[in-house]
Amino acid sequence: MYSPRLSELPQPPNDKTGWPWTEESSLLPSQMADGSPWPRVTLVTPSFNQGSFLEETIRSVLLQGYPNLEYFILDGASTDNSVETIKKYSPWITYWISEPDGGQSEAINRGLEMGSGLFATWINSDDLLHKDALAKHATQIGFEGKVVYAGICLYLDEYGTTVRTHRGRVFSLEDLLHIRTVWRAGGNLVQPEVLFPRELALEVGGLNTNNHLTMDYELWGKFLLAGARFHYTEIPFGMFRRHPSQKTQDGLDQTQSLIDTAKNLLSLTDYFSETSRDEILADLDAYYAACQKGYWKSSGRLARIGLPPYIVKPLRNLRARLQKNG
Repeated sequence: MYSPRLSELPQPPNDKTGWPWTEESSLLPSQMADGSPWPRVTLVTPSFNQGSFLEETIRSVLLQGYPNLEYFILDGASTDNSVETIKKYSPWITYWISEPDGGQSEAINRGLEMGSGLFATWINSDDLLHKDALAKHATQIGFEGKVVYAGICLYLDEYGTTVRTHRGRVFSLEDLLHIRTVWRAGGNLVQPEVLFPRELALEVGGLNTNNHLTMDYELWGKFLLAGARFHYTEIPFGMFRRHPSQKTQDGLDQTQSLIDTAKNLLSLTDYFSETSRDEILADLDAYYAACQKGYWKSSGRLARIGLPPYIVKPLRNLRARLQKNG
C-alpha cells in the first residue's frame, strides 16, 4: 500500500486537531539500510456502525509512514455513515467491502487470510494505532519469527482524551490463566497494543468465530500453546477507546466468557500437574463466584443491603407488572 502523507488525505473536520487529524508519523525510507524491503505488515479493521469513530481509526493507520503496509477494512453492512467514510479514503486502502458477515471474528480472519504480511494485527473501528507505532517498532525492535510483540497502550475516553497508560505482563500460559491475580489485576493484553506473526495466527486457526466476547484472549492462549514467546517493547503502539456501547462493557457476560475460555485453554494442554490444574480451576470458580456476588450487589438497593435473589427477583417482577398496568 502506498503510504500517503497528511497533505494528500482529505481535510479533517475543523474541530479536529492532533494525531491523526493534523499530525502524521515520521516517514521511513522506502527500503531498509541494506537495500531490502521493510517486512510487510497486515492491518485489518472490522467495522459495523461506528461511523463516529471510524475516520480517526483509518487515518491512524494510513498516516503511519510505513512503506510496506497493507490495509483491509471489512464492514458488516453498516447503516450509518461508515461506508461513506471508507469510500473517502478508498484510494489508500488495499481492499474494503461492506456486506453482511458472520461478525467481528469472521471479518478479522478473512482479512488475515487475504493478507500477505509477515506480521499483522487488527484495529477495531473505535481504536487507533499510536503515532509512529510501526516506524518505531521496525527500527527499534524488528520482527522475529514466533514472537508476539506487545507495546504500550493508551486508554482513551469516548472523546479521545487519554485516561491512562497500560503495560501488559502475560509471559506464559499460566499467567494468562490466572485471571484474578494477573489478567484482571492489570496484567492483561489490550488488543491494539499487540503485533503478531500472521502465519502463526493462521496456523492456530485464527479467531474463534463462536467466541464474540473474549476471542482475543483465546487467540493469545493459542499462541502460547503453539510455543510463541511474548516480548514487551515499551513502544507506544495502540490506543484503546472506552465508551458505553462497546462489547467489553458487558459485565458478567464478559467474565463468564473469560472463565469458560480459560478452562478450555487449560484442557488443551498437559503442561500442568494435576495439583496445579485443580488449583487453577478452583481459583477460576472462586473468582467467578465473587464477581457474581459483586454484580448482584450492584444491581439495586435491596440486593445491596444483602437480600438474596429468591426474595428480590419476585419483588422486582411484581413492581414491573404494577408499573406496566399503571
